Amino acid sequence: MEENFFNLSNPYFVGTMVRFVINTIMLFILIRVIYFRYSRKEMFTFTFFLMGITIYFIGSILNSITLEFGMAIGLVAVFTILRFRTRQISIKDMAYMFTVFGISVINSLRMVGFPMLGRLIINILILLSAYVLEEFLFRNQSESLSIVYENLEFLKPDNKEKLMADLSQITGKHILRIKIQKIDYKRSAADIEIYYRD
Repeated sequence: MEENFFNLSNPYFVGTMVRFVINTIMLFILIRVIYFRYSRKEMFTFTFFLMGITIYFIGSILNSITLEFGMAIGLVAVFTILRFRTRQISIKDMAYMFTVFGISVINSLRMVGFPMLGRLIINILILLSAYVLEEFLFRNQSESLSIVYENLEFLKPDNKEKLMADLSQITGKHILRIKIQKIDYKRSAADIEIYYRD
């Protein structure tokens, strides 16, 4: 690590704090202004903010030390294990999680000869991309919801219309299509994913 890295007069520390402020502003725009506006998922806003801040500081510290290849592979393995040990989240939420990772890593890097304006342009392009995709590509797409359905009689191919009507009545949503994930005959229930449009 750089000598006296946490000394307030150290230019590396000052630069790290300036980039942290920029990173926090960018995360706020991405998570609170764009992501929350279109998803309304409060539980992930806290997670994304904390992950972004933590990844930023990990990246900043790793910038200042010599990292062995084995340790780098170990860090990637830890993140991979965490991904597969956590509950299932949607592909869209995974995309936002990856974007939070990306912005935080980009902002944490101390790039020699790369001006701060270039870093800001990259951040703004990522945020604009997320906004444009949300506003013009995903706005009219269907949402999905996983439910446990207990009337196995309606799962037969001949009863598709009855199944759609029953699921619409249960959920109160206009269902576009359904996908049967798994049928458990022992407990007489099925895991079904329904697709609807708000």
